[in-house]
Amino acid sequence: MATASADGGSPVALVTGGGTGLGRAIAGALAADGYRLAIASRSEAHLADGAAELRRRGATVRTVPVDVRLPDQVDRMVAAVTAEYGRLDVLVNNAAGNFPIPAERLSPNGWRAVVGIVLDGTFFCSRAAFPLLRESPAPSIVNLVASYAWTAGPGTVHSAAAKAGVLALTRTLAVEWARFGIRVNAVAPGPVRTDGTDRQLWTSDAIVRAVSDDVPMGRFGTPEEIAESVRFLVSARASYITGQVLVVDGGQWLGKGALHLLDRAGPE
Repeated sequence: MATASADGGSPVALVTGGGTGLGRAIAGALAADGYRLAIASRSEAHLADGAAELRRRGATVRTVPVDVRLPDQVDRMVAAVTAEYGRLDVLVNNAAGNFPIPAERLSPNGWRAVVGIVLDGTFFCSRAAFPLLRESPAPSIVNLVASYAWTAGPGTVHSAAAKAGVLALTRTLAVEWARFGIRVNAVAPGPVRTDGTDRQLWTSDAIVRAVSDDVPMGRFGTPEEIAESVRFLVSARASYITGQVLVVDGGQWLGKGALHLLDRAGPE
């Protein structure tokens, strides 16, 4: 459960990209643990829909339009959270951008857009949130990364490079900010189906089957499963964990080896 302040006030979590998909699932899981929420997104429509759903489930929600690539907007986002709640205990850097494209066809603008959202945005939000987090009794940051940050992401060179940067950022801030009591960890989801991923990534039944076949557990994950991992990392159960990456991917990045080829071949 969340840690209340000395005056009994409920803790506060800020989730970027919190109006849809994984972000909304994460926000919902934190609300179930007693957090008041601030959700941020570039899309006011996403914020309105996400906030309405979360409020139907009993959550207290403040929405903040923001482009995390722009430091001034990020500073205004944190100021809005301060004005609304006066504190911040958890930051979840979930805002992301990705689209599959061969590296040789990726434009400079496409590169900058994804790296700006994923890497720059994670740093700008963490930096802006720091003064509030250091005053929390149990401050925590969770960054969303991907296993191709340390393997490879053919077709997603922009996202792979950015997530690798976020991984290094996670570990570095964990060391630098440990003296302030701020824990910084990451979650690396495997393939998960949301409206956004179905539109951008899993665009055909053939792709869905191929991805499922690539996961040793044989299926996609769910937003709720990813949210539970974030819920754990910000909780007191993870109070001695910092600078780590929790991979939630059904074993995908570990691979299947040759055994699945023998299974396909059948008995001799």
